[in-house]
Amino acid sequence: MRRTYFDAAATTPTDPVVVAAMLPYFGEVYGNPASAHGFGAAALAAVESARAAVAALLGAKAREIVFTSGGTESNNTALKGVAQALRARGDHVITTAIEHDSVLQPLCALAAADLRVTALPVDGHGQVDPAAVRRAITPRTVLVSVMHANNEVGTIQPIAAIGAITRAAGVLFHTDAVQTCGHVPIRVRDLAVDLLSLSAHKLHGPKGVGALYVRRDTPLAPLLHGGSHEAGRRASTLNVPGIVGLGRAAELAAARLHDETRHLAALQARLVEGLGRFPGARVNGHPTARLPGNVSVSLPDSNGDLLLKHLDAAGIACSTGASCHDPPTAPSHVLAALGLPDALRAGTLRFSMSHLTTAADVDYLLEVLPRVVRRVSALTELLE
Repeated sequence: MRRTYFDAAATTPTDPVVVAAMLPYFGEVYGNPASAHGFGAAALAAVESARAAVAALLGAKAREIVFTSGGTESNNTALKGVAQALRARGDHVITTAIEHDSVLQPLCALAAADLRVTALPVDGHGQVDPAAVRRAITPRTVLVSVMHANNEVGTIQPIAAIGAITRAAGVLFHTDAVQTCGHVPIRVRDLAVDLLSLSAHKLHGPKGVGALYVRRDTPLAPLLHGGSHEAGRRASTLNVPGIVGLGRAAELAAARLHDETRHLAALQARLVEGLGRFPGARVNGHPTARLPGNVSVSLPDSNGDLLLKHLDAAGIACSTGASCHDPPTAPSHVLAALGLPDALRAGTLRFSMSHLTTAADVDYLLEVLPRVVRRVSALTELLE
């Protein structure tokens, strides 16, 4: 049976070149980079080379990159670290209603500790209005956190416009760029962000490693306490093989960025055109400001869970939304924020692609999907 993968927004396969780069650091070069001897020095050199590669991908300085265990830790560090460091100055954070749970949940925890959180609404395409951010800023605001692109519907936010507002107001700005890093051009200076989160496994690197960009002189209390690793910003012995993998993945992403963007945009257009043949189908997200390769579609009178299972049985892997929900089929707060009625939200699928996806994969999906939709629609009627 043919197997096709349309869930790159959840994770990507680790590139064989990345795996090869990592292998020596599991056995041959095994020193602790904090150790003051040759074994440690060799490991430290690899870490610093990876740090430079990640910085180059973002247009940042190497010293502004802090290695973490992934996007969740990066987001938690940014939010909790700034809130704690600036608590004497203010107690207000601004975000949006469609952020990833690794932003919303830490903010809920901070709210329980008397931090005030404003979650701004988005329009029907999933975009926040920069003017709404400006209006929400108060003298007690210490941080704004807006994701670069939404993981469910692919909408890209006007980050540079928001960054100009926060910079003028003297408020720190964080963006969750887990979905965009390595897939669209990012220059942190142009975006005017102070903190930016990324994760290796979203750009064909290994799982369990990520990074947080922290602009020079940005106040940040560490999330983890212990040693003085990462210039005192993140205690814990460094995951050298994972960091090497992230660095190599960043280099590969930078090299193929232009071609990948064009490739994914073409596949996206091909899929959206094919989905237009389904009566009543709605493609979610912004029509132009969207992540290439991400297509969220809502099919009326259907059931996303059943669609997912039948597509998987036909060899097609996709999702109904974010992969981190527990259970994975929990109602989407993102689609609710977009104003989708329950009938459409229930029949929503997300197809996300990588540079490994081909036009033949898209055509196979469009060949299989109609009969799966018919089968699931019939089952849905029986269940009602």
